[in-house]
Amino acid sequence: MTIHKKLTAATAASVLAMSSLFAAVPALAAPDAPGKAVSEKAQSNGKGHGQGKDHGWGKGGNPKNAKEVSLQILGTSDLHTNFVNYDYYQDKVSNSLGLAKTGVLIEQAREENSNTLLFDNGDLIQGTPFGGYKVSVDALEDDELHPAYAALESLDFDASTLGNHEFNFGLDYLDNALEEAPFPVLNANVYDAETGENRFTPYTIIDKKVVDGKGKEHTIQVGVIGVVAPQIMKWDRANLEGKVTTEDAVESVEKFLPEVEAAGADVVVVLSHSGMGDETHDVGEEDITYQLTEVEGVDAIITGHNHDVFPGSYSELANVDQEKGLINGTPVVMPGKFGSHLGVIDLTLEKKGKNWTVTDEQAELRAIDATTDEVAEEVVEAVKEAHEGTIEYVRSPVGETTAPINSYFSLVQDDPSIQIVNNAQSWYVEQQRTGTANADLPLLSAAAPFKAGGRNGGDYYTNIATGQIAIKNVADLYVFDNTVFALKLTGADLKEWLEMSAGQFLQVDPAATGEQQLINPDFRTYNFDVIDGVTYDIDVTQPAKYDADGNTVNETASRIQNLSYEGTAVADDQEFLVVTNNYRASGNFPGVRNATETIDYAYENRQVIQDYMEELGTIDPSADGNWSFAPITGDPSLVFETSAAAQSLIPADSGISYLEAAANGFAKYGITIE
Repeated sequence: MTIHKKLTAATAASVLAMSSLFAAVPALAAPDAPGKAVSEKAQSNGKGHGQGKDHGWGKGGNPKNAKEVSLQILGTSDLHTNFVNYDYYQDKVSNSLGLAKTGVLIEQAREENSNTLLFDNGDLIQGTPFGGYKVSVDALEDDELHPAYAALESLDFDASTLGNHEFNFGLDYLDNALEEAPFPVLNANVYDAETGENRFTPYTIIDKKVVDGKGKEHTIQVGVIGVVAPQIMKWDRANLEGKVTTEDAVESVEKFLPEVEAAGADVVVVLSHSGMGDETHDVGEEDITYQLTEVEGVDAIITGHNHDVFPGSYSELANVDQEKGLINGTPVVMPGKFGSHLGVIDLTLEKKGKNWTVTDEQAELRAIDATTDEVAEEVVEAVKEAHEGTIEYVRSPVGETTAPINSYFSLVQDDPSIQIVNNAQSWYVEQQRTGTANADLPLLSAAAPFKAGGRNGGDYYTNIATGQIAIKNVADLYVFDNTVFALKLTGADLKEWLEMSAGQFLQVDPAATGEQQLINPDFRTYNFDVIDGVTYDIDVTQPAKYDADGNTVNETASRIQNLSYEGTAVADDQEFLVVTNNYRASGNFPGVRNATETIDYAYENRQVIQDYMEELGTIDPSADGNWSFAPITGDPSLVFETSAAAQSLIPADSGISYLEAAANGFAKYGITIE
């Protein structure tokens, strides 16, 4: 693969040096913000990008230079069916989320600049009980406009792209949802497995009428390309295998760029439902937005998938200008999650002959105002029926709990919120395997803390009060629309699976003085699988054997100690049947990838939990303590973060103590491991 890269810092410096020979020629870029190389093709098409001076924009979007046009590109990403300012898990209004809140910012931006385009970057139709409601309760009918697209239509979105979670409900459901979409929904790197043709529309050209600083009207053609992480083939293999294939996202953008330019695009925007990534590109990798900033001809990028923010994060990457929101000279926005931010990219364009040239660029994020109830009422109205139906649905009772259930300490001790999931999964598969060849195998169950803070903030935890359990609480325990799978594997594979999960912890030095963080912030909590049915200890004084991506980093490391089944050490060749979900079963986890048999039960994990609770009627939420930390000699000062709200819920005799408040709703806690 060849990426036509823009100027590196070194190249930019040499260009600047050459420019000193010509006093009348302005510098291409400041030293800390490399400009974009202007290829011969780009020059001929009028697509060169110089750093230029700060042109600025006045009220109404008029640039200071009357001959220029200020084009504003707005973007959202990872809405995950958060359209109304409402938390379905807590069953209450929440002004910290929702497209209705973002809509206020969109309306304000349009008042500032009428030359505006609005795009969504995917992960739209799944994520809360709202999405599940439109699948299983009030199922989407033929020719019905999906309320997710109705919400976007109410704000006059111009286009969107597919996120990985758009595929969670299968291709038939997605096709039905897209059929009535009132604007282009794009994807350039998913192909029909039989024909080899693009499965979806790869790009669109928008004829945008704009007004320059003199009030003169022009038409600018904006090309928009959409891509998704190719890993959908792993995450939704059961839905997609044999039906579609995927290609590398960067190569797909490069493939269609010439076609988009030939179609007359003056500006090219990429909607990248991919994480930011790093400076190194491996073909087919998940996170490639950084590489897209290096592709000549890409003028602006809206990204997401990481549920992070840019400008803001990713300062460790090369050629990042946080002040202007540029990476390798390209404006980029990653607008958080659930409608928390609006991405705003301002491009200044100047017409030279028949072509438009970008002369300045700026990207920023605008956070929603969580202190008021102000919303864009048109969004609320667009989804009113589905929203009210979802609330009624999630309030339906399924059982009782004799004690609170929360996930505040699920990363540092065996936890009831995970125990319930594992119990339910084992209960379900025990019934399903009766009379099969696997009926007599030792049955284990794997589950992880899905809501455990991390990048989602200090209020992102399961928290269910004593008393009635409703469907909303089940969704709070299990937030993903996964389906039940079982894997047959050996004791050796089981240990490697647990070694991977133990990457949740940083290595502890027993002899060190001063505080040591216990939790690895780069490890996703949904990868911390607790496997019930066996007992084991985790020795955090050992280095992790695998990194967060499952790559071996310490071949001889062994954090998992005393792995036993019914009191007897697990043998390497002993066979087990382990219940999990489609995401894990189709992934590349160590141990998991060696499974000799994969069984798809085609039944939702969340529904299994609901069925289990209805069967029991009343549950006693207590963990069985099947895992713990191996004792540590010495007296290291170990700390971790969880919600500030957890300080009154510290379990007795847990060795956990509250220390002090931290940022974003978190607090610092200490833990003694003896």
